[in-house]
Amino acid sequence: MDIFEPFHQLSMWEDSFKVDHSTLNSIASPMLKMNISSLENKSEYISHESREPSGDDQETTEEPVPKVLRRQAQNREAARKCRLRKKAYVQQLETSRLKLMQLELEIEKTRKQGLYRSNSFDVSYMRSSGIINSGISLFEIEYGRWIEEQDRQNEELRNALQINVSNLQLHLLVESSLNQYSNLFRMKAEAAKADVFYLISGAWKSPVERLFLWIGGSRPSQILNIIVPKLEALTDQQIASINNLRLSSQQAEDALSIGLEKLQQSMIHNIQADPLDFGNYGFQMASAMDKGEAVEGFVIQADHLRQQALLYMSRILTIGQSARGLLAMGEYFQRLRTLSLLWTAHSCDQFYPTQHSN
Repeated sequence: MDIFEPFHQLSMWEDSFKVDHSTLNSIASPMLKMNISSLENKSEYISHESREPSGDDQETTEEPVPKVLRRQAQNREAARKCRLRKKAYVQQLETSRLKLMQLELEIEKTRKQGLYRSNSFDVSYMRSSGIINSGISLFEIEYGRWIEEQDRQNEELRNALQINVSNLQLHLLVESSLNQYSNLFRMKAEAAKADVFYLISGAWKSPVERLFLWIGGSRPSQILNIIVPKLEALTDQQIASINNLRLSSQQAEDALSIGLEKLQQSMIHNIQADPLDFGNYGFQMASAMDKGEAVEGFVIQADHLRQQALLYMSRILTIGQSARGLLAMGEYFQRLRTLSLLWTAHSCDQFYPTQHSN
C-alpha cells in the first residue's frame, strides 16, 4: 500500500493547483487580453503568408529550371565539339606519323646505298603518283630495326661462345634468337596482307639475297646446309635426325614449289587477253585477283616451314650447338647483305666515271 502513496499525493497536488477559468477571466487585465488578441492576429498573418506565396516567389522558384536545361545543353555541345577536335587531332597525328616513317625509310635507304638507287617500275610509278602503302612502309622500317637487333644478338652469341658462359645464359641467348626469327615471320605475315607481290618478289631484301630467294625467303634445307657444317661432335643419333629433317624439308619445299607453279600458270591463263573481246577484262582480272590472294597462303606456309625447321633443329642439338648454328646462320645473312653493299658501291663507281667521260 505504501507504493501507491506518491501517486495519491500527486493527485492531491493537481487538485490544489486547479484554477477556475471564470476566475482567471475576471482577474485578467485588459492589457493581457489585448496582447493575446494581437498574438493571435499575428499568427494568422504569418500562417496566411506561408500558405500563399507572392508572385515574386513564384518567379524565383520557376526561373532556375530553364536555366539549368540551357546550361546542360551548352555543356553537352561543348563536350561534343571537344571530342570532334580530339578525333581530328589524332587523325592528323597518325597521318604525320606515316609521313615521318616514310621519310625515315627514304633517308635510311639513301644512307645505305648512296646516290645510286635502282627502283623497279612499279615502285617508281607509285612514288611519283603519291601512292604509298603504309603497311609496306611500316614493314620496311621494322625490318631495318630487325636487322640491327639481329646483328646485336649475333655479337652477343659470339662473345658468349668465346668466354664459355654457363648453359643457362647460353639457353637465354638461344631462346632470344629464336624469338627474333619468330618476330620476322610475324612481320612478313602482316606485310603479305598489305602487298603479297612486294613481299614474294624480295624487294625488301638486298640484291644478293634475292639470288637465293624462295617464296619470300630462304629454303629450309639451305638453312640446314649452312648450320650443320659449323657444328662439331655430332652423335650418330643427331646426324640421323638432321638427315630426316633435311629430307622432310625438301619434300615440303617441292610440294610448295609445284603448287606455286600451278598457281602461276593459272594466273597467266586468266591474264591472257581474248582478241575477240578487246577492252573487256573484268572477268579475267577478277579471277586473276583471286589467284593473287592465294599467293599469300604460300608465303605463310613457306615461313611456317622455315620456323619449324629452326625449332626442330634446336631440339636435336645441344644448347652450345644451337648457339653455334644460329650464329653461323646470322653471320651468313650478314655477309650476304655486306656483299650487296659492296656490289652497289662498285656499280656506282663504274657508273659515274662513264658519265663524266661523256
